[in-house]
Amino acid sequence: MNLSKHLMLKTFCFLSLATAIVYPQPSHAVLRIDITQGKIEPLPVAITDPVAGLPSDSQMGNDIMNVVKADLKRSGLIAPIDKGAFIEHITSINTYPNFPSWKRINANALVTSSISTFVDKSGEPAIKMEFRLWDTNGEKQLDAASQVTKRDNWRRLAHKIADSIYSKLTGEQPYFDSRIVYIAESVAGNRKVKRLAIMDQDGANHRLLTGAETLVLTPRFSPTTHQITYLSYANNTPRVYLLDTFTGRQRLVGDFPGMTFAPRFSPDGKSIVMSVADHGNSDIYSMNLATGQRMRLTSSPAIDTSPSYSPDGKQIVFNSDRGGSPQLYVMSASGGNQTRISFGNGTAETPVWSPRGDLIAFTKRYQGDFYIGVMRPDGSGERLITRGFLVEGPTWAPNGRVLMFTREERNRGNSPNLAQLYSIDLTGNFEQRVEIPYSGSDPAWSPLLPN
Repeated sequence: MNLSKHLMLKTFCFLSLATAIVYPQPSHAVLRIDITQGKIEPLPVAITDPVAGLPSDSQMGNDIMNVVKADLKRSGLIAPIDKGAFIEHITSINTYPNFPSWKRINANALVTSSISTFVDKSGEPAIKMEFRLWDTNGEKQLDAASQVTKRDNWRRLAHKIADSIYSKLTGEQPYFDSRIVYIAESVAGNRKVKRLAIMDQDGANHRLLTGAETLVLTPRFSPTTHQITYLSYANNTPRVYLLDTFTGRQRLVGDFPGMTFAPRFSPDGKSIVMSVADHGNSDIYSMNLATGQRMRLTSSPAIDTSPSYSPDGKQIVFNSDRGGSPQLYVMSASGGNQTRISFGNGTAETPVWSPRGDLIAFTKRYQGDFYIGVMRPDGSGERLITRGFLVEGPTWAPNGRVLMFTREERNRGNSPNLAQLYSIDLTGNFEQRVEIPYSGSDPAWSPLLPN
């Protein structure tokens, strides 16, 4: 049996009944069951130590495969088996595995690998990594690849290997070879400092992008370049800026009257959409980054904010209190056909469209609690996947299956509440903290990094 189908079958067996969803669906909603709901049993996978000719190669290989295992485990869909249970010892990547010995430890798949190091033509230390992915039940090879990279790029190599294994076994798109930008919060004296920070999706390679002298908020990645758009209070004036993460160069995006905030890129990276507040009113504008041409998309006495494009660029979801409380609305990219999609109890805010186009994630407030929820673009199928004293600001992984968000817990006594970053899969059953060196908020997930 194909392993992705095997995972789907195991998942289906643990799905909750759709009739158990608390929120009523509009009469036009289509009932469907998929692997974004219910309880999922992770697929057991054996990942062996890389075969290496030198002890130093062996250590590097183990470091790489430990990152691979950590990536796969964090997905919630794959469970690496403790190598203490292994029966067969792999001595060559070209060896045909003894499949019964792997079936005996309930491994549905097997990963073998080899590593060698060398000096490339430029005189830089380099790595060659090969791996094989085996279906132990079907007793056949599912995938094989060989990659070469500079030695100091070894963590990215690991993420690429994990992406290959994850996609082949689950049928899902990859997301490990990506980055997170967020607001790193610290305290200097009696002043709270907020700086832009960037890291790999697993928290490694962390670095600060801005200094402590200027307050920054709401960073968002470009889908096509190495740029980030964000709100800065430089010179005590809130403006939207672009920052190139490679060169460190930044530039002001236009010069709107009033306050500009909540910027996001269009899917083609050629424009941004943002809120502009002037004289107590907030409307949504788009702006062509090449020409500077602006277009006003909403014109309402209400507060319209937090716009986010659909992945095809044809629609925008946004937040507005024009109905009396903050709710979600969808409009065309040119501002037409503005339609409310969120109803029921509580408020709905900070919407962001899934890269797959099938769902919109948002923050909900109801009776003093905060929730991260998802719904379909027509407002049907609302489902809340986590709650807390303060959870907010979801952002999607590139494959549209995992979310990252800010969670703030109440601290006892006089100590301040600390915000931290968490990730959660769409089932709501696999939530975990992202280890970062600062208190953190406003995460934004990058697309997959270019090859």
